[in-house]
Amino acid sequence: MPAALPSSPVPVLIVGSGPTGLTLACDLARRSVGVRIIDRSPGFPRSSRAKGPNPRSLEVLADLGVADRVLAAGSAPLPMRKYRDGVPVADADPAASLRPTPDAPYAHGRLIAQWQLEEILRERLAEFGVRVELGAEAVGLTEADDLVTVALADGRSIDARYVVGCDGAHSRVRKLLGVPFEGKTAPEQSMVCGDVEVEGLDRSLWHQWFDEDGAVMLCPIPGTRAGWWFQAGPERDAAGAPVPPSLESFRRLFAKHTRLPADRLTGATLLSTYRVNERMVDRYRVGRVLLAGDAAHVHSIAGGLGMNTGIQDAFNLGWKLARVAAGSADPRLLDTYEEERLPVAAWTLDVTADRLRATLEAIRRPGGGLDTAVSGDTTGLGVGYPWSSLAGPGSTPRLRPGDRAPDAPCRSAATGAPIRLFDAFAGPHFTLLGFGPDTAEALRATEAAYGPAVRAYGVDAGPYGDGSGADAGTAGAETDGARCLVDDAGHARTAYGLTPPAPTGTLVLIRPDNHVALIAPATEPDTVTAYLTRATSTPAPR
Repeated sequence: MPAALPSSPVPVLIVGSGPTGLTLACDLARRSVGVRIIDRSPGFPRSSRAKGPNPRSLEVLADLGVADRVLAAGSAPLPMRKYRDGVPVADADPAASLRPTPDAPYAHGRLIAQWQLEEILRERLAEFGVRVELGAEAVGLTEADDLVTVALADGRSIDARYVVGCDGAHSRVRKLLGVPFEGKTAPEQSMVCGDVEVEGLDRSLWHQWFDEDGAVMLCPIPGTRAGWWFQAGPERDAAGAPVPPSLESFRRLFAKHTRLPADRLTGATLLSTYRVNERMVDRYRVGRVLLAGDAAHVHSIAGGLGMNTGIQDAFNLGWKLARVAAGSADPRLLDTYEEERLPVAAWTLDVTADRLRATLEAIRRPGGGLDTAVSGDTTGLGVGYPWSSLAGPGSTPRLRPGDRAPDAPCRSAATGAPIRLFDAFAGPHFTLLGFGPDTAEALRATEAAYGPAVRAYGVDAGPYGDGSGADAGTAGAETDGARCLVDDAGHARTAYGLTPPAPTGTLVLIRPDNHVALIAPATEPDTVTAYLTRATSTPAPR
């Protein structure tokens, strides 16, 4: 008989331990919010599936403290070699011309197997004392008296203040809520997929054989000797129905399109059939239960936005749910999760459908390939929430409230050490940037009033705080006042649209998920106070 689960309610229960659930769990755990994460699987999957985080997701992972591990475990995007009738006809490298910029440190995504990314996130979660509970299948859901009870298949149950369904396209949580998953399936647009072993292919390339009667794509899996992610148009039987994936079928497809010996492909595992689905929910929240990732939206894999959209769902939700669960914000703050992310899901469906159409058209011609699916939209860097009720007043020629807050290299006024704005943002706090010396008083007063909920940084604001400048500008150091940064090259002012003749005293409040909350003159510090009072339950300073 399974051991009894603790009877006291957990503040947040996450159902599903893929990248979305793990990102959310890490974000909550680092904010000291009690969290449990369960998964119905008896073991952790080893499928490669998603190709890796895009630039915006890398920024999220950096904030969570794992980007360096992801970069080390993965590889840069690979050049693509396209074949016709078994003969190479074109190479393409969509990432070749991309370079980091002062406001965007990740020029392109990272190629990493999904199981490797999940392993890194689980390790990070374990550093906060939280581990995924396997073999726990949710089969029932009831809400009463500010409590959600999740019934498990083995007869146990878990009580939680809030539940988040991150359990994939076939989400049990979504079905238990009765939330529709409207959209369409294109059964004729299908692929067979799996992890295979292949000998004799150049592992520095993503190989793509596109013929008039089918296709095979092989992408090397980083960190393996001979592991490849196999995708192909399925074989068809005499009646025209797709043949289920198998090692034998994969070998036949491999030999047909590559013109290489079939026995070079071995060890096909984690086989699946993928069909293009374009579906999404009409709401992300029902009472104390929320949905994220594939549980809320699915779409074409063109552009690689599936896992990335889920990671970014979780990052949007994490700070809001943490504050509400801790009692430091009104529960209505959770309404802004749906308000902001539901339109992004609809936009993602449109973008991926467009990229799929373009790719299917491209591969009809010799030399066409998956590089057609890559566009500026697929980086995630342009996604913002200017329509949100959380978008406060103000703007500059380059930024609006709701936009992603740009990065920029600066240095500490006290030590001269380099510090990026993203270093300043990292963590569970709001960040208040003050551009120019006229902001010093507002920075000092805001940080003093709100304590650890807000971290203030002066950009070219001169020395202040306790007057000594000691430790000022050091990332993470607690001081008597704001931290002092020097924008020698003007990258911060450029990124924020505050180059001369812009006002010398401008306040920019950054949300914990690194989107701009508001932009205000230093002469209007009450604008910042009013926003923080609305976004949190922290009493307004007197």
